[in-house]
This record gives sequence, C-alpha cells and structure tokens, in this order.
Amino acid sequence: MYSSFRRDVSINLGLYSDSLGEVPQKRQSLLRSWRRLSSLQRLVLLLVLVLCLLTAIFVLPKFFFAEDASPITPGLKEPLQDSLPAVPKLNQIEGIDEKQRNLDELKKQAQNDQDEKEEGIIPDIPQIDVPSKGQYDFFNGQVRNERQEQVVEAFRHAWKAYKKYAWGHDELHPLSKTSTEWFGTGLTLVDSLDTMIIMGLKEEYEEARDWVRDKLSFKKDKFVNLFEITIRVLGSLLSTYHLSGDEIMKEKATELGQRLLPAFNSRSKIPYSDVNLAQGHARAPRWGPDSSTAEVATLQLEFRDLSAVSGDKRFEEAVDQVSMHIHSLNKGDGLVPIFINANTGTFRPSGTITLGARGDSYYEYLLKQWIQSNKKLDHFKRDFEDSYRGIKSKLFRRSEPNKLLFIGELLGGRNFSPKMDHLVCFYAGTLALAHHYDLGEGDEYLDSAKELAETCWQMYNRMATRLSPEITYFNLAKGATEDLIIKPLDAHNLLRPETVESLFYLYRFTGDEKYRDQGWQIFLAFEKHTKVKGGGYSSISNVRDAGNPRFKDKMESFFLSETLKYFYLLFSDDPRLINLDEWVLNTEGHPFPILKES
Repeated sequence: MYSSFRRDVSINLGLYSDSLGEVPQKRQSLLRSWRRLSSLQRLVLLLVLVLCLLTAIFVLPKFFFAEDASPITPGLKEPLQDSLPAVPKLNQIEGIDEKQRNLDELKKQAQNDQDEKEEGIIPDIPQIDVPSKGQYDFFNGQVRNERQEQVVEAFRHAWKAYKKYAWGHDELHPLSKTSTEWFGTGLTLVDSLDTMIIMGLKEEYEEARDWVRDKLSFKKDKFVNLFEITIRVLGSLLSTYHLSGDEIMKEKATELGQRLLPAFNSRSKIPYSDVNLAQGHARAPRWGPDSSTAEVATLQLEFRDLSAVSGDKRFEEAVDQVSMHIHSLNKGDGLVPIFINANTGTFRPSGTITLGARGDSYYEYLLKQWIQSNKKLDHFKRDFEDSYRGIKSKLFRRSEPNKLLFIGELLGGRNFSPKMDHLVCFYAGTLALAHHYDLGEGDEYLDSAKELAETCWQMYNRMATRLSPEITYFNLAKGATEDLIIKPLDAHNLLRPETVESLFYLYRFTGDEKYRDQGWQIFLAFEKHTKVKGGGYSSISNVRDAGNPRFKDKMESFFLSETLKYFYLLFSDDPRLINLDEWVLNTEGHPFPILKES
C-alpha cells in the first residue's frame, strides 16, 4: 500500500528504471531520457531551469554589488583607519571575479579622469591658503544696536530651552519639553556654534565648545543623510574653526569628513544619499533608488573647505568628480530634474524641475563654488548663467492681478505649475550676490532679485500672522482679485530663513533701509506667533489664523543657525561683520573664507 502510493505520486525523471528495485548499470542518454518524460515532467524541469536563470540574473548581482558600498574606493586612501572595522579589499575575496573586473574598470575610469584633468578638460583645483583664525574680534568691542539686541535675546530664549530640555540632543520640542534624535550628534548645539560667535555670546559658545570637545562622537551605528549632516554639522564645525581658530573644531570636522567618504563609493560619480557613520556603508534612500539632485550638488563648499583646512585632497577630489559629472550631463536650458541615480549617474527621466525642495541649492552652489574658488572655476559660472536664462524663459511668471514675479515648476519636466515653495526665496539673495560679482549684463540680476524679494515679502505681509506659508500657488487667471492661493495643507510655517537671507543680501548691496524694515516686521511676527512661554520657538500650523496659528511643537536647528543669524546680520551697522567680499555662506548659513591661491 505504501509503495504503491509512493509510486503514484512521485515524479520519475526517466534517469532510472521504472522499478523501485535496483538501479540499472548504465544510465540512459539525456536525449532518450528527455523523450521518455511526460509533458508534466518536462514542464517541471523547464520551470526549474527558468528559476535558476532568474536567480542568476537578479539575485547574484545584488549579492555581489549590494547597495551598501564598501568603505574602500579605488584611488582613495582607506578613510577610517582606526575608527571603522577592517574591510577586505575586493581582490582578496575568493570567488568574486566580477568584483575584480568592476574594480579594474573603476581604476581605468580613474586614470581616464586623471588624463582629462591633465589635458585641461577638468580644471585644476587651486592651491589655497586658509587663515588659521578669524580676523574679526567677535567677543570684544562689538557694538550692537537695539534691533540686534532683541535678536540676541531671542537666541538666548531659544538656547535656554534647548539647554534645559534637550542639551546634547538633536532637536527640541519646546511645548512638550522633550527632545528627539536625528543624527545623534547634538545637531542644534553644533549647528548653532558659529551663530554664537557672530553674536559675541562668549559664555554660551564656550559651554557648547566644551561639549563638542568632551561629548561629541560620530561613532554612531546608524544611517544619516549625507547632505543634511554635511551642511549642518560639517559646515558649522568648519565655519567655527575659521571664526575661532579652535583646533578641536578642525579635528572633529576631519573625523566626520572621513566617515562620510564611503557615500561616494557608488558605481557612478554620484554619492549615495545615506551613510552609516560607524560601519562606513552607504545606500540609496529607503523610498527609492535615486538621490536628490540638490543634495549631491550641495556638498562641494564644505568638502573643498575641509581639504583646505586638513590638507587631505580626498575630500575635494570626491566632490569635484560629482560636480564635473553633473556638469557633463545634458541639461535642457541649464535646468536639472530633481532626482539622479547613484548607480547609473543619470537624471530620472521626466523628473520635475523646480527651485524648491530637492532642486534649490544646486543652483545656489553653482554661483558659490565659483566665488569660493576666488573666481577660478569658470565652468560653474557658465552653468549658473545658463541656468538663469533657463529659469527666466521656463519658470518666471507674473501673477494676477498685481503682476508679482514668481518662479514656478515644470511637473514631469514639461507641465508648468504656478507653485512656489518658501525655499525658492533664497534665489533673490543669490541673484543679488551674482550682481555684486558682476555677472550678467547691466542690472538684470539685481532687478530680478528685487522683484522676487518683493514677492516673498508679500507672502509674509498678506497673511494674518504676517508669516509666510510653506507653499504658495499664484493666480494666473485674468480678472482674479487675489495673487496668492494658500491651500490648507500648505499653510504651515517652519521658521525658515530664506526670505530673511535675501533681505540681508539686498540690504548689504543696496543700502536700502526698506529691507531692514521688512525684516523687522517678520522678526516681530516670529516673536508674536512662534515664541513659546518658558523657552524656545515652535513652527506653526496655520499662518492665516492670527488668533490660533497652532504650535507644531518643533524647533528646527536652522532657526538658530540661519534665521536668527540672518536677522542679526541684516540689522548690523558694520559691513565688516561677515564681509561678503571675504566670505561665502553655505546653504545652512555657515560662512567659509574665499580660498585664495597660495
């Protein structure tokens, strides 16, 4: 009974006798065996072969070329000799010939890049001389006017709550009096270091400096966003070193830079978005395979400056490859989609084009890289000029009925949307800076900067709270009675700095007091609607409701790093305070010296 059942349900592949007894002395030929199979048996074998083929195509490559990139990059020294666990070199791993071939290809590409640099296709990186300490006496003899004093009091109010409820942690929640972690690196404290120096807050700075010396550690076994930790933490450490000459800032910045280098170990020259600080592994974001274009193109000021202060050229070389790769890609009218793939090095087809989220600081750093290089890297200047012409022809529009100049978006790279993020308001200041450095013909850059700044000012002035929404849509309909359209989900305010930043640049370059008056009204609105009793400031949910704007219970680190810093600089009567002929500010408001040739 058991033998009969087993015989009925088994699948005989025809390689042995039909009997369950002895195995014959000779195996039949494969062809004869195949012919003897039933249709069901043949189908089963074919399915097995197909599954094996699919495994070879899709599974094995992921095993050999996982998203987590090795901390070893051809052409670069091992970044973390002491802090990270040892990683075997590719040619020491047995049985992975494909990895060796990939390594050989990367070495060949690196040699090609070197040949191109020698031929002048990739410009030489200037040799630079960086001052070891700041040239301005921040802590002694600084005279503040009344408006600056009130900004300093606002900083102290925010700092008091951070110190009491979130000291050493990343972000403060001022209503619940709690804190949260993002990187685990004391983000708000570190991001605020240079603000305290610029404001002359010696006691607060020295206390924070001691925490950096004794407590700040980057041995965090977690993935962090490469862009955010670069502009906020690395940027602040470097800026603070330049302003103070404090060697501990240089040491911490160099260590962090070493831990970020594995993000550049992609198949293309485009870095992965996330990197594990302790393990040295990098990966694409969890939500998809692409990095944000703005993020990979907004690392260059920081990494070039890090090479200048550390003498280690790996940092500069890594971001230079990124910049030159993006420079070489085809761009329609100088404009770029907001997503780029780290494996292929190509833009996402039909990606949205915007100067808002994920696109903004690409355009900002085109100009600022040229300025940082002391106007030596002219390809960035040309790319910036091309992008301005593209923005002017494709994205500039005027609203109804008051003809406010705004910058819209191209959805899918084609379809215009009259949507403008508050983030876009940085561009007025960038155009003013371009005019200051004699780009463009005549006053076109400055005229556009003034008009965009006026639009951003109206985004504040027309709200009940006198604070701007996060996103604004502009009316294009003939006969409309209101220029601005604010949707309920877009009405929040996150304490952002971009409009105040542009007002600062325009005041510095024109001397027009209206920009300081506009900034003062915005500052008073922050004081009235975002200040939390007992300490701290909070983002709000509804700028259209002055009676109940509703706290969101979060104080972003950029409120201290940028917003209050730009208020303080805007209201300063001393143009030597961060002289814009000597300094260039990164996208988080951290000033770096313009790099002079030695």
